[in-house]
Amino acid sequence: MAATGSGHENWSSRTAFILAAVGSAVGLGNMWRFPAEAGENGGGAFVLFYILCVLLIGLPVLLSEVLIGRHGQANAPESVRRVARDSNAPEGWSILASMGVFAAFLILSFYCVVGGWVVYYIGVFLGDLIQTGLTGGAFQGRPAEDIEALMPGLFGNGSLMIGLNLGFLAVTMFFVARGVSSGIEWVAVYLMPLFFLLFLGITVYGAFTDNFGQAVAYLFTFDFSKLTGEVMLAAVGQAFFSLSLGVAGMMTYGAYASRDTNLGETSGIIAGADTGVALLAGLAIFPIVFAAGLPTNAGPGLMFQSLPVAFQAMPFGSLIGLAFFTMVFFAALTSSVSLLEAPTAYVFEKFKMPRMVATLIVGAGAAVLGVLSSLSFNDMAEFYPLGFVPLFAETNFFDTLDGVTAKLFMPIGAILTCIFVGWIADARLIDDENGLDGWLHQTWRALVRFVCPIALTVILLFGLFG
Repeated sequence: MAATGSGHENWSSRTAFILAAVGSAVGLGNMWRFPAEAGENGGGAFVLFYILCVLLIGLPVLLSEVLIGRHGQANAPESVRRVARDSNAPEGWSILASMGVFAAFLILSFYCVVGGWVVYYIGVFLGDLIQTGLTGGAFQGRPAEDIEALMPGLFGNGSLMIGLNLGFLAVTMFFVARGVSSGIEWVAVYLMPLFFLLFLGITVYGAFTDNFGQAVAYLFTFDFSKLTGEVMLAAVGQAFFSLSLGVAGMMTYGAYASRDTNLGETSGIIAGADTGVALLAGLAIFPIVFAAGLPTNAGPGLMFQSLPVAFQAMPFGSLIGLAFFTMVFFAALTSSVSLLEAPTAYVFEKFKMPRMVATLIVGAGAAVLGVLSSLSFNDMAEFYPLGFVPLFAETNFFDTLDGVTAKLFMPIGAILTCIFVGWIADARLIDDENGLDGWLHQTWRALVRFVCPIALTVILLFGLFG
C-alpha cells in the first residue's frame, strides 16, 4: 500500500520492517569484518568496547536516521528536506542525505565485488562436496597452501572477478526492481529466517567442538590491558559501520514504516539483532579456527583463506563450508539490496521515472565502477585514481572507493545527521517521532547532541590523519 501523498509503499508489517532493517545492517560487516577486527584487536577487550559503542553511538544514530525517513515518507534527501521545512530550518541540510545516497552507490559497486567472492566459494565447496562426498573433510588430499591459494587465484582472474561481481549485482537489481512489497520485503521475510537458521546450525555445530570454550573465553574475557586507543577506535568504527549508518539506507527504509511503529523500540531490536549476529559470528568462526590451530589475527583473510583450510580437518567439511558461505551470501544480499534501494528511490522519485528504469540506471553505473574494482586486483592493480592525494597515494580503485566512503562520506554524513536531529530540527517534531519518553528520551537526546558527534569526529580525524 502506498503511503499517503508520498508515492511510497509501506512495509506490510512491523516484523517485515524489522527483518528488512536487520537485513540491511547484517552483512559482510558482521560476518567478515567483525571476526577479523576482533581477531586483530585482542578479542574480549575489543568486544566489550564494541558493545558499549553500539549502545552509545550506533543506536542513537540509527534512531535518528530512521525517524527522519518516517517523518519525510520519501527518498532520503527529500525526507531531510521535509523535516527541515517543518522545522523552519534551511532545506540545504538535505546535503547530509545526498552524501549518504552517493556513498551507498559507491559502496554498492565494490560490495558486489566481495559478494562475488562469496559466490565463488559457494561454487568451490559445492564442487568439492560433489567430488569428495558428504562425510569427509573438505579438499581431501590437498595441501593447505593450495587451499589458501584459491583466493589469490581468483584475484588473478579478471574475467572471473567481473563475471561474479556482475552476477551478484544482477540478483540485487532483480529484487530492488520488484519494489518494496514484492522484492525488498520478500528478500527480508524469506532470506533472513533462512540466514538465521543456517547461522544457528553452524554455531551449534561449533558449540559441540572441543574448542568452543576457548572461543568463548577469547571473545568474552575482558583484559583491559589490551584496551588501547587503537583498539577503542577500531571498536567505534566497527559499531558504526556494522549498523550501515551514514549511507541513507536506514532513512530510506524508515520512510516505508507506518505511523504506528514505535521507532525507539524497533531501533533497539535492530541494533540488538545486529550486535547478536556479530557476536555469534565470532562464536561460529573462532572454534573452527582454534580447532585447526590457525592464527586469529589473519585479518580480512580469516573468512576467505583461514576458514577453508579449517574446514579441511572437519567431518562434513564440504557441507559445513557450503552452508557457511550460503549463509554469508544471504547476509550480503540483504545488505546490497539496501545499498541499491537508497539511490534507486532517489532517482525514481526525483526524476519521476519507473522503478525498473531507475534500478537499471543506478545498477549500470554501479556495474561500471564494479568492473574497475574487479580489475584492481589484476590488470589495474597499479592504477591509483587518487594518487595525487597523500591519503590515497598508493591505493587501487577498490581500496580508494572503500577509503573515500569509510573515511569521509559516512562519518561526515553521520555527524551532520546528529547535528541536524540534535540541534536544528524542531524538538517537538523529533519527540513525536522517536517513540521514547522519560529518562530514555533524555539520554538519547544527550547522546545525539554531544557524545555521538564527538566520537564520530574522532573517527573522521583518525581516519584522515591517524
